[in-house]
Amino acid sequence: MGSSTEETGLARLAATVERLRAELDEARRAADDRALVELAKGILVERLRCAPAQAAAQLATLAARTGRSLTELAADVVNRTTPDPVTTPTADAEAGGGAAGVRLRTAESAALGAADVQAAAHAVLETALLPIGATAVAVWVAGPDTSLTLAGHAGFGAEEAGLWRQVPPGLITPATSTLLQRRTLWHDRPGPPSIGRHQLTGGRVTALARVAGRVLGVLEVCWPEDHPQPTPRLEHQIEALADLCALTLNAPGPPGHADAALAELAHLADSLPDPAFVLVPHLDPQGDVADFRIHHANGPAAVRAGRLLLEAYPFAAGELLARVEHVHATGEPFHAADMSFTATSASGVSITRHGGSVLLVRRDLDDQARLLEHAQRLGRIGGFEENALTGEITWNAQMFSLYGLPPDARPVPLERLRDHVHRDDEVAVGLFLRAVLHHRRPAATAFRLERPDGVARHLRVVAEPAFGPDGRLTAVRGAYQDVSPQHWTEVALAVTRDRLARTERQSAARNRLALQLQHAIMPPSHGRMDSFGLRIAVRYRPAQKEDLVGGDWYDAVVLPSGCVLLSVGDVAGHGVEAATGMVVLRNALRGLATTGGGPAQLLGWLNLVARHLADRMTATAICGVYDPATRVLRWARAGHLPPILLRRARGTELPMVKGPLLGAFADAVYEEGRLQLEADDTLLLYTDGLIERRDHNLRHAQDRLLAVASRTATTLDHRLDDLLTHCNSDTDDDTCLIGVHVR
Repeated sequence: MGSSTEETGLARLAATVERLRAELDEARRAADDRALVELAKGILVERLRCAPAQAAAQLATLAARTGRSLTELAADVVNRTTPDPVTTPTADAEAGGGAAGVRLRTAESAALGAADVQAAAHAVLETALLPIGATAVAVWVAGPDTSLTLAGHAGFGAEEAGLWRQVPPGLITPATSTLLQRRTLWHDRPGPPSIGRHQLTGGRVTALARVAGRVLGVLEVCWPEDHPQPTPRLEHQIEALADLCALTLNAPGPPGHADAALAELAHLADSLPDPAFVLVPHLDPQGDVADFRIHHANGPAAVRAGRLLLEAYPFAAGELLARVEHVHATGEPFHAADMSFTATSASGVSITRHGGSVLLVRRDLDDQARLLEHAQRLGRIGGFEENALTGEITWNAQMFSLYGLPPDARPVPLERLRDHVHRDDEVAVGLFLRAVLHHRRPAATAFRLERPDGVARHLRVVAEPAFGPDGRLTAVRGAYQDVSPQHWTEVALAVTRDRLARTERQSAARNRLALQLQHAIMPPSHGRMDSFGLRIAVRYRPAQKEDLVGGDWYDAVVLPSGCVLLSVGDVAGHGVEAATGMVVLRNALRGLATTGGGPAQLLGWLNLVARHLADRMTATAICGVYDPATRVLRWARAGHLPPILLRRARGTELPMVKGPLLGAFADAVYEEGRLQLEADDTLLLYTDGLIERRDHNLRHAQDRLLAVASRTATTLDHRLDDLLTHCNSDTDDDTCLIGVHVR
């Protein structure tokens, strides 16, 4: 009895709370409606020059005659007399009925009257979004680095909001996608991760929150099921609500704050030695940025304040104006060393946003270019640029001197740098080229240049990719410096340090021993064999870190029968054990192959070696025997990735044959495949260090490798070098690669 009474009391209390909440919501809506009506009355007082009571009577009379509610009529009066960002979407909405226009005007009143962004988010959801089926909304503040901060939300619990308080740069969410693409996006479910995704699994829409062309954040609207069918009218409404939220994010400071900020920025411009301009956005009647007005120019600029940027500098109408608009919208600073500023000169520019204004600093290049030329000559520095669109290569005079080439010689492409370096430095140069040409990020390395005159110089090269406004690679720029004197100084210092540091940790000694063992068997340099109608080239790239030394191996040897043995393998694990295991299996396979056994039989024997004679190690391997007389390749695999056949500019993987890991089972059985090779065929055998990635599955990596391998290459050596440069791996593991070309 007592339990039933308590349940009844709790139910009544819950009903009372719900009733009070509904009454509070109704009171808020009524207050918003009254605010809209009062705004319309004020417009009538000003336009008709009548008393407030007469304006109220006029509104009531018009509502009675048209059969519309007082709130709808008030929204119509405001829309027709007040050109602002809400006018266009409300006018479009009213073409199909006045409800949407009333919702937007009511939402505007509620948002502008809200105490903070959180209250504005609740107001927008309740007045404008609940009627169209949305159940939650989030207002994000955008940082210059595309990070996001949750400024307001409605429809989500406090715990969920706390989890999404900060979104770091680089995490792709619906809001960051809109921020990067700078347009309204509709997201179908399930979509990328975002706030409340496990609760609201429906569709979403994200729109930029802008004030005078400046992007302040993103509005994200959520539905419990699929979002409504996107229409221009609905998209206008969402964008208008986003701009309303932006007004709350752009709350004005104290009186005179904006003027004081502009004065402080003008004072900063006056202190700069280069020409500098303080720019403020110039808006068109629709509220969009049409140009920028020069609020202030320092002494060297010699441009009258008050003029539009395009009036003073017509040649800024292209990329320069676009850069200024982007910095003003996103807050991302921009710097360029060479940009057209006038019809006759190019200048370096620096553009930064300060509040609602932009500071543009230009630096003329004439005198600086002359000084830079002297500095490059004295510092033995050569500069270059490679146009990624046309293939044109530009060298300055110092570059030809560094390479020991005459001034009329053809510049050496960056991608062919390996052909001019010492073989011991090919690994370092390959990693440098991979970073610049494949990953497209700045990189630097040091190497020994072998010049045509026989002189070897120690050089340091640094390069960085350049991108156009659309994000495409346009050029690679960089510089070489002759650091031979510094190198010998560093050698002398290294010798001194070696004498002072004779004690090393045991683990470091073991890793160094393993690396030396690997290099003794497979040095990280070119290997090549031309016989029996085959051209065979091999590459071995050791791990970048000594503690990742592994057990990868390759082999290509002519057997007593006249056939050619081709093999690659990978012993599980790292360190001395893996390296010694690699030596055991590689040498055992060589010895077993002299018996004349087929690939499947050889792997069966090698499995017994791995299981019983090599301390129960496990490994993967590919074993192939090629008969030059018939051009038939017999091959088998032990848990290894299949070889790739390149035939008539098309790359395919060989059909998978069955075969378990070496050392996994005592009674392992291996299948054997046969492949009839043709003239001009190329066969690639490799270990998984070439393609392994932490962020993709193996199938994705194999598809990427097929695409890279199918590219046109002038020689087999260049094909293998390109594979090492552009392969998609990121695990720093060892890599073995064999290329077999049938002539």
